[in-house]
Amino acid sequence: MELLARREHSRRELAAKLKRHHPDAALIERVLSGLEAERAQSDDRFVSEYVRQRSEKGYGPLRIQQELRQRGITAPESVRAAFEGVDWAGLAVRVRHKKFGRAIPRAAAERARQTRFLEYRGFSADHIRQALQGEDIEQG
Repeated sequence: MELLARREHSRRELAAKLKRHHPDAALIERVLSGLEAERAQSDDRFVSEYVRQRSEKGYGPLRIQQELRQRGITAPESVRAAFEGVDWAGLAVRVRHKKFGRAIPRAAAERARQTRFLEYRGFSADHIRQALQGEDIEQG
């Protein structure tokens, strides 16, 4: 409960942390099942919160999906549901504006640099293209 009080954890994250201190896998499984039954731990809630936090920090859907897989989230429907409310193209524009300013890069080298940055942040090719074309998706 102490771990869950600090932040949401995926079931796999909790299991890994508990295994460091308690080698009894059966006991850990029972505890995790109990936490799930009490709704103290929920992978769906973890995914929603994680997507919200990471998108607010300027990360795109591809990177967030990879990070969720690393944390043991394999249910595509919960990821899809969490992604629905996010304007990824608008986020790519805002991230580019914050890092590089509003001016659209004309030089190929600068476009490549900004493309690499947005790729690293986890945006798709479509999102990057829209951000670099200057489509004013952002409202204000």
